[in-house]
Amino acid sequence: MVECLKTLGTKPLEVATAIAKFPPILSHSVEEKLCPLLAFFQTLGIPEKQIGKMILLHPRLISYSIETKLAEIVDFLASLGLNKDGMIGKVVVRDPYIMGYSVDKRLRPTSQFLKSIGLTEQDLQVVALNFPAILSRNVNKVLVPNYAYLRKCGFQDRQIVALVVGFPLILIKSIQNSLEPRIKFLVDVMGRQVDEVIDYPCFFRHGMKRLEFRYKLLKERNLDCSLSEMLDCNKKKFLTKFGLLEGYTLSN
Repeated sequence: MVECLKTLGTKPLEVATAIAKFPPILSHSVEEKLCPLLAFFQTLGIPEKQIGKMILLHPRLISYSIETKLAEIVDFLASLGLNKDGMIGKVVVRDPYIMGYSVDKRLRPTSQFLKSIGLTEQDLQVVALNFPAILSRNVNKVLVPNYAYLRKCGFQDRQIVALVVGFPLILIKSIQNSLEPRIKFLVDVMGRQVDEVIDYPCFFRHGMKRLEFRYKLLKERNLDCSLSEMLDCNKKKFLTKFGLLEGYTLSN
């Protein structure tokens, strides 16, 4: 098994790390488990190199039954409309851990919740492709509190749908450490309307230091711009765009 695993990796430590994560991998048969697993993932259109990375990242995959576990999850993903153009393979490559969750206890309830707040089948496909890990989050412990917080902030359901499709992590980010500080900064410090983030959901992706730094520079020069113009570029482009490059080093 070790020799076969070495053929899957590109770095010497990858195999050792995989074994440390899941020691029972050494007890599984190459012919009965590894080879069928490789073939299964290849039918999803996943390149062999990517399959190797997946297995070494999440070695527990080798312990799952193809017939009763993996095939069920593939069927579930297909039921979401992800059954064309290698979509399922792309989802699995992006989040191999999704293959370890229960369809009935986790994946289906999550997808049903997302539909209940207004996501269409196409919206759900976009979210699953961009951030499939959201499908494995606990509805009551994670998604519902975040949804409730967004409603409390004044967002309507259609606006929340736009936020989730544009930035799926908004439903799993910490309210206290991520969402709340950014919304307070947007409204209380920048003096903007909260619904401005609808046009730029990735506002929530940026760190507070970037927000504070760029807002300070713009305010000092009485410059006005959209959130995307302010944030959706690296520091050099930002400074150049607003004529601020002179006098500032990129390490500021």
